[in-house]
Amino acid sequence: MARTTHTVTNQTPPLVGYDVFTADRVLTAAVERHTAPGLLDEVREDLSALGRAAGSAQVQEWGAQANDNPPGLRTHDRYGHRIDEVEFHPAWHRLLGKGVSAGLTGAWNRPAGHVRRAAGLLVWTQVDAGNVCPLSMTHAAVPALRADPALAAEWEPRLTSMVYDRELRPARLKAGVVFGMGMTEKQGGSDVRANTTEARPLAEDGTYELTGHKWFCSAPMSDGFLVLAQAPGGLTCFLVPRVLADGTRNVFLLQRLKDKLGNRSNASAEVEFDGTWARRVGDEGAGVRAIIGMVAATRLDCVLGSAGLMRQAVAQAVHHAAHREAFGGKLMDKPLMRNVLADLALESEAATTLALRLAAAYDDGGEQELAFLRLAVPAAKYWVTKRCSPLTVEAAECLGGNGYVEESGLPRLVRESPLNSVWEGAGNIQALDVLRALQREPQALNAFLVEVGRVRGADHRLDGAMKNLLAEFADLEGIEGRARRVVERMALVLQGALLVRHAPPEVADAFCASRLGGDWGSAFGTLPPSLDLTSIVERARPTV
Repeated sequence: MARTTHTVTNQTPPLVGYDVFTADRVLTAAVERHTAPGLLDEVREDLSALGRAAGSAQVQEWGAQANDNPPGLRTHDRYGHRIDEVEFHPAWHRLLGKGVSAGLTGAWNRPAGHVRRAAGLLVWTQVDAGNVCPLSMTHAAVPALRADPALAAEWEPRLTSMVYDRELRPARLKAGVVFGMGMTEKQGGSDVRANTTEARPLAEDGTYELTGHKWFCSAPMSDGFLVLAQAPGGLTCFLVPRVLADGTRNVFLLQRLKDKLGNRSNASAEVEFDGTWARRVGDEGAGVRAIIGMVAATRLDCVLGSAGLMRQAVAQAVHHAAHREAFGGKLMDKPLMRNVLADLALESEAATTLALRLAAAYDDGGEQELAFLRLAVPAAKYWVTKRCSPLTVEAAECLGGNGYVEESGLPRLVRESPLNSVWEGAGNIQALDVLRALQREPQALNAFLVEVGRVRGADHRLDGAMKNLLAEFADLEGIEGRARRVVERMALVLQGALLVRHAPPEVADAFCASRLGGDWGSAFGTLPPSLDLTSIVERARPTV
């Protein structure tokens, strides 16, 4: 009788067939905290439906298919006619359509709209982050278009629609549209005032002809784009429709698609404008002011996207350690592995808690909250997005060799992890933006100090970190060279204050001891062993 030579044992079952939203204790608590009681059942029901979809085998397979089959560029048809189209795998369209129908582009006019959308985006990012880009740009276009009430009245209902229509046709014939954005040029990068794309006024008031290029254009198959160009009155914001009102294609010449490290399912393109029709948004010379609302909204989405990637990485690591056995017991029960998992869980919880707090400030919309966002958004964008890469790498290591294999899904998270730190202004841009607000907008600093001051006296390590931060604020001379240091401390103090207010005591204690009290090493897994690490890990464990 032949012996069996291949018996599979001690392999972790896939993390599938679960509700990604309700399995996340931190996220569900944040939604409950920031949603009015009368709306909470409706919001929970919507997010749980999205969470069940995100955790299903079918939708996870769509995510893998979209990532494994990147978009392709078709500049011409078989007859030589220029068509400038990007072809996506059907799974991409299914994911994008599901995101639109779940309201991930429609926060601005719904009760608790930003909190419910933020939680949904955090959930949906965990399937595949590529389709989140057009969802984010479409959502973020609304505040920019409100600089022109007539344009907003025309386009906002389409942008906030829950209908995904992938066909290229005039926007007036569509029940819903998606938007992209093009600001960056070869010579300018983040210095958009160095843009060279020219806008020449046409006979019809408010219309222009654009000539120039965009080095990065997001979501090139969108129905419209917000772009910056040099008009006679200076740098100006424009709406560029993909298809004109008469049904003809606008001049939108796709030169090539970027071959990116991650975000493989999404297309980022180089675009040439050559007599491209555009409509002005706001006044000439006020381009940065017109588009800044879009930038702020997409920066918050970078925080949410990183928080989503971090949550999925931690969920996979804890799930693996809860099932895998080594050296006579479950990995999760080993003191050193427990320390690593708890440290990762703290980072993830702090990111999620901060991201939902920012979304709640948008829902509030009051003067104090908007002033708070002016500092908190770039500080959070700087810090949370930078923590994503080391966390995902460490989480992959928790799976050992399995975490280095594509089938585990961890390599996709690792490749995706640097993206949100680069998009919408890299680290230095965020730090300099914080400095500008500190120097020019005293109301923003006051709002930040009020927020973190709500828990003064609750934890001596947090109090000490606040005192040190105030000393940094007192010396603004030559601060640019230490801007990253200051912004990092701001983000950590803000996260610490939120956790002291809202998290279980063992979580707040561990965060303050390590991140603020200095009882921490240079790598994950170096928490003080006297802490209640078991409770922290169990809190992060996804319930399947």
